[in-house]
Amino acid sequence: MIRVLVAEDQSAVRAGLVLILRSAPDIEVAGEAADGERAVELARELRPDLVLMDVQMPRLDGVSATRRIVAEGLADVLVLTTFDLDEYVFGALRAGAAGFLLKSTEARDLLKAVRTVARGEGIVAPAVTRRLIAEFAAGPVRERTDGPAALEGLTRREREVLSCVGQGLSNAEIAERLRMAEGTVKTHVSRLLAKLGLRSRVQAALLAQELGV
Repeated sequence: MIRVLVAEDQSAVRAGLVLILRSAPDIEVAGEAADGERAVELARELRPDLVLMDVQMPRLDGVSATRRIVAEGLADVLVLTTFDLDEYVFGALRAGAAGFLLKSTEARDLLKAVRTVARGEGIVAPAVTRRLIAEFAAGPVRERTDGPAALEGLTRREREVLSCVGQGLSNAEIAERLRMAEGTVKTHVSRLLAKLGLRSRVQAALLAQELGV
């Protein structure tokens, strides 16, 4: 079961999200939070696999809550917002969010995104990926790397895996393309994130796109 904490200040929206999540046999709603502070508290208490996080909330905004949850290693964070391109998106990615989706996302796509992030594979809404990379990809990564020079510490295999991540391939797809075990792919991803000083697979994908890896 994938245990999900839902953080959303609007009760009607939160109820809708909970209803969608509970419709899936492999997903369990571990808890609900109406503000960022409570989201962090429940993440510490419940240790869910994933936090579905709204960005605009009282007491503590979703970006700040995401930063705390990721920094403490409490859970992966999938950010939901009504905005397709604004400072919240980039703030969330810099904070280490594993994914970003619009609230207008269809129910089936939301469930798919939850499963994808739970597998350790980041996701960004297709509607904004191109604009995100073209206009703001530098933001989340250049703060933590030195551009092309950062790639010098990667092995040939790690570069190949990074390239595949940049193309949006899943671990299973990377394993098939590079003819290696899926567990080995996960190890390579973890190592290249550590070497590049990145917090999430999404940041790695943006770096790969920016540098043309």
